[in-house]
Amino acid sequence: MHQKEIKLGLKENWKQFTLLVIINAFVGGMVGLERSILPQIAEKEFAIAARTAILSFIIVFGIVKAITNYYTGTLANKFGRKKMLVIGWIIGIPIPFILMFAPSWSWIITANVLLGINQGLTWSSTVVMKIDLVGEKQRGFAMGLNEFAGYIAVAAVAFLTGWIASKFGIRPYPFYIGIGLVFLGLLGSVFFIKDTKQHVVKESINNTIPLLKNIFWDTTWKNKNLGSVTQAGLINNLNDGMAWGIFPILLATKGFSIVEIGIVTAIYPAVWGIGQLFTGKMADNLCKKDMLYVGMFLQAIALIVLVWANTMFHFIILSSILGWGTAMVYPTFLATVAENTNPQDRAKSIGIFRLWRDLGYAIGAILTGIIADLISINASIIFIGLLTLTSAFIIRYRMKCRTGSSLKIWDWITNKHHQYTERENIKLLCNITTSSPK
Repeated sequence: MHQKEIKLGLKENWKQFTLLVIINAFVGGMVGLERSILPQIAEKEFAIAARTAILSFIIVFGIVKAITNYYTGTLANKFGRKKMLVIGWIIGIPIPFILMFAPSWSWIITANVLLGINQGLTWSSTVVMKIDLVGEKQRGFAMGLNEFAGYIAVAAVAFLTGWIASKFGIRPYPFYIGIGLVFLGLLGSVFFIKDTKQHVVKESINNTIPLLKNIFWDTTWKNKNLGSVTQAGLINNLNDGMAWGIFPILLATKGFSIVEIGIVTAIYPAVWGIGQLFTGKMADNLCKKDMLYVGMFLQAIALIVLVWANTMFHFIILSSILGWGTAMVYPTFLATVAENTNPQDRAKSIGIFRLWRDLGYAIGAILTGIIADLISINASIIFIGLLTLTSAFIIRYRMKCRTGSSLKIWDWITNKHHQYTERENIKLLCNITTSSPK
């Protein structure tokens, strides 16, 4: 395809974009495959305590996925995004079969190592390819759709495997879904997905952002905007890892039934997943610094107040606030990294950001376990909440809004920004709330 035929934008590339959203749903489904029944397998078949099983899964999966994210970003520039996507699916082929027939827990851990590699390669590739396709204007909306598809698939497959396990037993039938996911993902990636390297070249022609001198350290901390995003990504997944492991235990200690625990723990990821359809669009129009600061601040408040919650109503409200706060930051993270990097640096920079972000799962699980054992569950929640609050203030005082292209959240709410008339604010609100791209 000639360079002049390449066009950037969601509307111009909607077919490839839609295919990538579908592929990413398959990617998310692979995580959902063992979310609901892994503890049952550990307890009933291998006589391992469910809490230990969950902790080991989070740590192994988080570390392996984080490292794979880093190398995916580096290799994507060298070999192409599509090749990384296809390799990720090939590595995923053994996973459902190992989960079906594993004779010991060490085999299950091996499956999780492969799952971490599979997720790092495939999810990172689809993220970068979508950003390449849509260009500068609709990155937030693109990331909102991407993360929505992935996390809704996690929830849907987790529900399906749990239902199948309750009807037919925990092995092997629930994992038949995995065979379908991995082969549909592989065949779809091989035959229908096209590489986006020409879109990168196209965007690079008019891009004025200088190349980073040291991509790793600039993304990790040195660059004020990129460093702020990276630390927030790590803290966000750190508190998510804590919520994943501690929420059910905390609710059980307060006397809630299994059904009530299920409702509360489902609200947080549901609001997070669905919310991204709206917050991704918001990130395209509003200042990304404000989106990240408010999102992390809401998470912090929800976590700290959680310790004093007692009723079902309290927990539903706080889980919803936590979910909305996470929805505000998740697509904004990736859109901000893309906004602050040259297209030639983008894949590697996103890989480095995702390295630190997913290490947050392992760090969160370890920190939470240590503090909960040494002091109490409440102490671990407050500590993680204060870390999240600190992260919010780092964003508040270290980041800058991109000038001339975004509206401050408070100015938008109060309609005081001198550049925006009432008519323009109504138009902006319409842009944010509509789900159809221009």
